[in-house]
Amino acid sequence: MKILISADMEGATGVTWPADVLPGTPQWERCRALFTSDVNAAALGFFAGGADEVLVNEAHWTMRNLLLERLDERIEMLTGRHKSLSMVEGVQHGDVDGIAFVGYHTGAGTEGVLAHTYLANSITGVWLNGTRASEGRLNAHVVAEYGVPVVLVTGDDLTCEDARGYAPAARTVAVKDHVSRYAAVCRPPARTAGQIEAAAKEAAALAVRHDPVHAGPFTVDVEFDAEHLSAAATVVPGVARTGERRIAYTSRTMYEAIRTFKAVTTIVSAAVEEQYG
Repeated sequence: MKILISADMEGATGVTWPADVLPGTPQWERCRALFTSDVNAAALGFFAGGADEVLVNEAHWTMRNLLLERLDERIEMLTGRHKSLSMVEGVQHGDVDGIAFVGYHTGAGTEGVLAHTYLANSITGVWLNGTRASEGRLNAHVVAEYGVPVVLVTGDDLTCEDARGYAPAARTVAVKDHVSRYAAVCRPPARTAGQIEAAAKEAAALAVRHDPVHAGPFTVDVEFDAEHLSAAATVVPGVARTGERRIAYTSRTMYEAIRTFKAVTTIVSAAVEEQYG
């Protein structure tokens, strides 16, 4: 059994504000250990549940945040940017039986600790076929095309609630309870590590590959916080403005949809000015 862990940082134990996740800050250095603890706990649980292999795909910011030297020696880690499937890179090779979303968060325009979708700001909402979509929902549709179930989700309590909408069978662990976008009631890593490990051990039983799900076409709508960003996004082929601050596009598969979304966010991030957005 092979498990892929897609590891994001905003939903990690103890993380509540931007400096906790921005590479180079003192707080980021501190929170890297908390993030690593969550990921290691998930891997240990999967191994205890029968996994033979665990591959961790770094999915946050520069994708160079986890402390490799603190991970269990049986783990392998994919780190660094510019990957074909970004947050779920590795699922496409046909050897993954289940995927875990560790350290995930809610989507742009919704309640949740450090809620966003790909870009920390700029994007105020994303909808997939009319349903508001978090990164978890988007990625769940991607991995479904490869026959891989989402078996575990960790993050704040609202992230776990969100997961019930796209992966109802998955085990969930709330490592903190949302108070505001920048505040949460947090549990210490000594407690959350045990909870994550126990949930992952149970989740291993859910890691059973299924037939690929081809549910396309997929229409993705994106709303921005400034009108010039929607104009910039139309540089990407197939993307059209549907409003002053909105764009939309339709893709035949979720593989194509997520790659187009990545292109849109790359173009848009380059169009953002430091003070005025």
